[in-house]
Amino acid sequence: MSDGRAGRIEAAIRRRFEPSLVSVVDDSARHAGHAGHRPEGETHFNLLVVAEAFRDQSRVARSRAVHAALAEEFGEGLHALSMTLRTPEEHG
Repeated sequence: MSDGRAGRIEAAIRRRFEPSLVSVVDDSARHAGHAGHRPEGETHFNLLVVAEAFRDQSRVARSRAVHAALAEEFGEGLHALSMTLRTPEEHG
């Protein structure tokens, strides 16, 4: 697990969803000059989560659950999160 916001995101996702796979990538540099970007970064992330917890949930329900798990990070400067949320079967 990495330090900083990426590490906190990963830890929160692991606690809430017990995923078989989680990947958190800081994509902030690609968003320089865009809304929500800060010079120190850690504002825009790509997230991949593969978890049994997503079974029988719609895409919207999955997204809401992740946003709820990361509410504190959004309140402290996380601006954008691109999410891929799958069950193990969907991930292949």
